[in-house]
Amino acid sequence: MPDQSTTTVPLLPGSTRWAGVPAAERRVERRRLLLEAALDLFGTEGDAATSVRAVCKKAQLNARYFYENFADRDELLGALYDQQATELFLEIATALGDAGDDLAAGTRAGIETVFRFVAADPRRAKVLYTEALANEALARRRHASMQALITAISQPETLGATKTPAIESIDVVAASMFTGGVNEILMGWIDGRIDADLDQLVDDAVRLSLAVFDTAATRSPTEPRSGRSQP
Repeated sequence: MPDQSTTTVPLLPGSTRWAGVPAAERRVERRRLLLEAALDLFGTEGDAATSVRAVCKKAQLNARYFYENFADRDELLGALYDQQATELFLEIATALGDAGDDLAAGTRAGIETVFRFVAADPRRAKVLYTEALANEALARRRHASMQALITAISQPETLGATKTPAIESIDVVAASMFTGGVNEILMGWIDGRIDADLDQLVDDAVRLSLAVFDTAATRSPTEPRSGRSQP
């Protein structure tokens, strides 16, 4: 049920705010304002501070416009996560495309894009990483994103891409080590456990990731590369 306590939040002063704007465009703009407000609140003050009332007040919109776009707070936060994750994915895709088939270049391009994306706007870190861990709706999305990344690295052909010789050695084990390891490095840097400048952090993460891939490439052909060993 809608939170009736939010209905007292006023619109922006003046009756001309939406004058001359078609109804469909008004709704798109109101949704943008709500997402922008949620990013600012969630990304600075955290999950607990991002109530429906607070978002409406920040966006200077009446609560009825909130429920015009979102069923509840979880749907808003899910949309915010998807927005930021999609933006990051598009930047990664562009960087990987520019890197070509070279494994080292592609590894650096992917890691550097993620780290610089978060560094450019620290609010993104809370949405995609730290605060997302404590929010059930976002934690599910985060888990799904991690699994999708592992699949994209180890089985690019399932996503319509071609597995080139340069990445032939990256099986699900190596992809999982890479994804989890880079994620923990980034989390440690965000919360201050890792004291390093951005360039050094990228260099270290790339070097360690390539070591994982090199190890995967030298595994014995008799060792299982996917699935579970048979008893």
